[in-house]
Amino acid sequence: MSVSTRARSAGRAAARSEAVETAGRWGMGARGVIYLLVGLLAVRVAFGGTARQADRGGAVAEIAERPFGEVMLWILGLGLVGMSVWQLARATLRDPGTKKTKRLAAAAHCVFYAVVAYSVLSFAVGGRGGAGGGGSSDHQSKDITARVLQLPLGPWLVAAGGCALIAAGGWIAVRASLSKDRRKRGLGGFPPKARRTVETLGVAGGVSRGVVFAAAGAFAVQAALAYDPDRAKGLDDTLRTFRGTPAGPWLLVAVAIGLMMFGLYSLAMACRRSP
Repeated sequence: MSVSTRARSAGRAAARSEAVETAGRWGMGARGVIYLLVGLLAVRVAFGGTARQADRGGAVAEIAERPFGEVMLWILGLGLVGMSVWQLARATLRDPGTKKTKRLAAAAHCVFYAVVAYSVLSFAVGGRGGAGGGGSSDHQSKDITARVLQLPLGPWLVAAGGCALIAAGGWIAVRASLSKDRRKRGLGGFPPKARRTVETLGVAGGVSRGVVFAAAGAFAVQAALAYDPDRAKGLDDTLRTFRGTPAGPWLLVAVAIGLMMFGLYSLAMACRRSP
């Protein structure tokens, strides 16, 4: 066996190791907590019960105010580090037959969760002004959009990003509605009643996530067409827009419940099996 072959075999073994799988489970749990809190904040926003941002920053601030909040933030941040490590393993160390698109998606998720983990841990040690920790997703979206609009072909880049978000949202919603997670993530390992419950959580939660992604993408496209960064919306502003529809707060409540269901789905997957 050649050195390169042995190295690949060792890499695949590392990717399937208990440590990496445990890191992934902790990451799933951390993701679930964030989605649960964002959903709860969105319900409160629907009825005017809070001025707090219904986004990751708001969720982190909510945790920080609770007893042992700093400890919980460290646990959450380290869980997100675990998710990043697991995604890195999926991108680089899994079977060579894995499609390149899946590897690229895993690599993108690795970077995303690393950034989120950094922001949460920065908040935990006192860096509350850091982006993504205590910072508003709305301000971040507008700031990034304004910067990109100043670049050559800036409006085209913003529009392309918005279209990518719309496409991602549609893909997430369709994938969830087709229940592909049942096959790909091993829901068959659950008892029949629990499997149906978890599958329902995954479907409803995935559709809600897709709707939010697509809506945020649509606002980015509007910002590009109007050359106005203020039309871009982060998670909080996107959710608040649902409250302003003819359906009133009830559409926002429905989306918020869907996000909470995705949080419960993530927690169930973290508890019952390797991700």
